[in-house]
Amino acid sequence: MTTVAALYHFARFDNPPAVQGPLQALCDEEGIKGSLLLAKEGINGTVAGTRAGLDRMLAYIRALPGCAELIHKESPASEMPFNRMKVKLKNEIVTMGKPDVDPTAAVGNYVEPEDWNDLITQDDVVLIDTRNDYEVAIGTFKGAIDPETKSFREFPEWWEKNADRFHNKRVAMFCTGGIRCEKSTNYLMGQGIEDVFHLKGGILKYLEEVPQEESTWEGECFIFDQRVSIGHGLVEGPHHLCHACRRPIMPEDLERVEYEEGVSCHLCVDETSEDRKTRFRERQKQIALSKARGESHVGPKS
Repeated sequence: MTTVAALYHFARFDNPPAVQGPLQALCDEEGIKGSLLLAKEGINGTVAGTRAGLDRMLAYIRALPGCAELIHKESPASEMPFNRMKVKLKNEIVTMGKPDVDPTAAVGNYVEPEDWNDLITQDDVVLIDTRNDYEVAIGTFKGAIDPETKSFREFPEWWEKNADRFHNKRVAMFCTGGIRCEKSTNYLMGQGIEDVFHLKGGILKYLEEVPQEESTWEGECFIFDQRVSIGHGLVEGPHHLCHACRRPIMPEDLERVEYEEGVSCHLCVDETSEDRKTRFRERQKQIALSKARGESHVGPKS
C-alpha cells in the first residue's frame, strides 16, 4: 500500500531555488513521486511514497524557515499514483493572479469539518465552490454555487461580476485541500466582505472525518493524481482520467465511440484538431511500446 500526502503552507521563501535542489534529491533518494511547487509565497503539492520516505520529506520541509506548522493530509492508494517526481519553481503555489493577496496576513474563519453542516445550512450563508468546473461536475456540497470557472485565476473576475448577489450574506467557501480558500478568503476580505468562512482541511478532511450518513457532500471529489477521484472515507472512486483533456470520466464512458485512449473522450473529441489527435496517438503508441518491453514510460503528466 502506498501513502499519498497532500500538503501546502504559506511561508516566505527568499530563495526558492536553494530549496528546490535538496528537496528533489531527497525525494528521488526515497522513491517519492508526485509534484511539489515552490514559490516565494510557500510550498504546495501532492506526493506518494513509503511511510519512512514521506516522514523524512515532511521533517525536511517542516525544518524550513516558517514551515514548522505545516499540516498535511494522507490517504491510501493501491498503487503508486504518479509517474515521476518533480519539484518545480513557480510565481505562485496556487495561481490566482492577484499579487496583493497575502494569506499570511489574514484569512477567513476556519470551520472544522464537524461544524460545517451547521454553518452551510443557515439561511444567511451562501456556499461557494472555488474549484474548477470539471472538478465540480463530479461532486460538490448540496446547494453550493458553481462559478463555472476553468481555472482559479478566473475566480476574482467571477466574484466582481456576482458580488451584488450576495449582499448581506455570510460567505462560506471550500476547495479540495484548503489552499485555494486561503487565497480566496483573503481576496474577499480585501473586497470588504467581513463574514468569510472556509472549510478547514478542505473536502478531503471532511470526507475523512464526517460519517457518510451525516454528510451533505454529493458525488465524488476530484483529485490530481491517477486515482482521479475519492469518496467518503477517502476510498478511491470509480472515475478514470481522459489523458487528452485531463477531465474525469466514468467507466462506461470508455465504451463510447468518442473515446480513444490518450486521444479523446466524449468531452473533448470536438475540442482538438486532427493534427493534435495524431500527436496524441503517437504518444500513446510510445507508451504502449514501453509497457510491452516492461519499461517505465513517463506517460501523460500527472
